[in-house]
Amino acid sequence: MNRKLRNEELGRASLKEFKRIEKLPIVVVLDDIRSLSNIGSVFRTSEAFLVEKIYLCGITAKPPHREIQKTALGATESVDWEYCVSVSDCVAKLKDKGYAIASIEQTEKTIMLNDFEYQKKPIALIFGNEVNGVRQNVIDISDTVVEIPQFGTKHSLNISVSVGIVLWEMASRS
Repeated sequence: MNRKLRNEELGRASLKEFKRIEKLPIVVVLDDIRSLSNIGSVFRTSEAFLVEKIYLCGITAKPPHREIQKTALGATESVDWEYCVSVSDCVAKLKDKGYAIASIEQTEKTIMLNDFEYQKKPIALIFGNEVNGVRQNVIDISDTVVEIPQFGTKHSLNISVSVGIVLWEMASRS
């Protein structure tokens, strides 16, 4: 028999303990994300993979918000976040701080995620709007563009799914 663990058996860190845990040098930048559920899911996934910080840009809603909280399940309290009006200014600021900039998008010169070499150095992962993706001006100032390999006919994934795939891949290499 393989018994399912109860919540109290999972050894979860308290909020205070979590704040002290060393985070991966990864920040997630969300630009003009419309879906509050997607935003909440990104918080929850970012917490699971020890992301350093989330930047919410443009029309992306900010906590506290009931619809974000429904999917974040408290992760808005444990993951550091900051709001920036302009994604371009946010990316420029991160670049000045020494972060490599990686837009997650499909372009002429993308690197497939499975070929991307992450070396546990500060990196900002840019995820764009659900319909329009990452803005061209942000792609232009990115150090690299990473694409998630896909094999179906749609060639797009929900933003929260994309964040989960990319963060899992990077965390598993750390």
